[in-house]
Amino acid sequence: MGFFKQKKKEPVQEKVIREDKVPPHQSTTSLEKNVAFIKEEMRNSADLKIRLLPDSKQALIFLDDITDPDKMQRYIFEPLLKTDGDIRQIKDREESSDLNKAVTAIIGGKAVYLVEGNSTCYLFNVQMDASRTIMEPVNEKVIKGSHDGFNEDIKTNINLIRRRIQHRSLTVKKMTVGDYTESEIAMVYVDGVVNQDVTKELEKRISNINTDALLSAGAFTEYIEDRSYSIFPQFLSTERPDKTTALLMEGRIAILFANNPTCLIAPVTFFAFYQTPDDYNTRWIVATYLRLIRLFSFIISITLPSFYIAVIGFHYEVIPEQLIAPVLGSIRDIAYPPLVEAVLMVTILEVIREAAIRLPSPIGSTIGIVGGLVIGDAIVTAGLVSNLMVIVIALTSLASYVVPSNEMSDALRLLTFPLCILSAVLGFIGIGFGLLLLLIHLCRIESLGLSYFTPIQFRDIKDTIIRVPQFLMKRRPEQLNSPRPYKSNKLGENNGK
Repeated sequence: MGFFKQKKKEPVQEKVIREDKVPPHQSTTSLEKNVAFIKEEMRNSADLKIRLLPDSKQALIFLDDITDPDKMQRYIFEPLLKTDGDIRQIKDREESSDLNKAVTAIIGGKAVYLVEGNSTCYLFNVQMDASRTIMEPVNEKVIKGSHDGFNEDIKTNINLIRRRIQHRSLTVKKMTVGDYTESEIAMVYVDGVVNQDVTKELEKRISNINTDALLSAGAFTEYIEDRSYSIFPQFLSTERPDKTTALLMEGRIAILFANNPTCLIAPVTFFAFYQTPDDYNTRWIVATYLRLIRLFSFIISITLPSFYIAVIGFHYEVIPEQLIAPVLGSIRDIAYPPLVEAVLMVTILEVIREAAIRLPSPIGSTIGIVGGLVIGDAIVTAGLVSNLMVIVIALTSLASYVVPSNEMSDALRLLTFPLCILSAVLGFIGIGFGLLLLLIHLCRIESLGLSYFTPIQFRDIKDTIIRVPQFLMKRRPEQLNSPRPYKSNKLGENNGK
């Protein structure tokens, strides 16, 4: 009967015109008509203020919630008193005869001054500064090094980068995304160091974004990343200007957002998520040791629960003879199989974590401690989970939090589930099969067209798995294909010798 089924009528909606593409509307010499047009275009919004000046032959129009009264006093009213009310003698103003441009200026925080018998609109920038002070990012603290971080003001963030790279090659390209929000985005790179093909590809992807609103950096990545269905992040997010500067000098691109402290870096490899600014502020041997610890934690976080399930369920012969009695004593009275224990414990930990994040800080830390200790002890006493499984899941969670990137940490915790299921069905063979699939997936991912799990070459291994002294890192990463591969002019003249 599907033949007679009526085709569902698709909804029709009016097309939204972006503010920068609204056709011009010529202003008139009538103050009343000009004011009426602006009121109508602004939908008679409650925060739209129209201040009529003496004799009602002049009007100042602005949005009350986004303009600064002190700036209006300083830039408009005080100069008016000095010039006997002649607006044309005031400096630092813009002029336009387009009323739609005046409406766009009001939305952007400007005040529009209109005069009876004059068709010119005088625009004054009196936008309120609402940015917070520069502070160290809460989730990216370092022991040594600078303690400043990005905030929600994109100009401040570009300033923090320019203070570190004082060269004319530092390039900033600004774009807007979103028909309603017109969210400002800034692409930052060092011309001559970055691969221009990558820059053009990123610019093309951003220009192809077609949406009403872009409200977060996370949503932005889903529009432009190579594999949106992958669990692994393909853009490195940071709020640290020193980390951003270091990656820019490698030949990568930074993407800054207005009203958002997050900076996205691309292209990146898997190993970039395991590097921190502390690696370059400490001895290279210590930095190498810490990186190996983090990479070892990656293996622990995805394989330890599945390894435990496989040993208990299939391969108990690998347990040393001295440990057989304690292990049997731990799991003998547990009613559920190890897979159910692992899923139960991981779920409880995620619930405690989410509760601790959403609650206010003093209560959140208390919930974390109480939840971990009380529930952990109670669940073992009740015979729902063995004490060995509690130890395994606790070590797994600790290992996943060692990763400096929060996005990568989330991905690792989710990877635990499929490997646990495979090990519960096939034992060690299942784990091997799962890890093989994971390796294939990592090799297929790309970040802006460049390999995500790039083959480990001897040149690039100097700053990936290990970190060698700075004087041995003479080249930029090979996979970025930078037009300036060497880090000094002298090396470039001698072909790196």
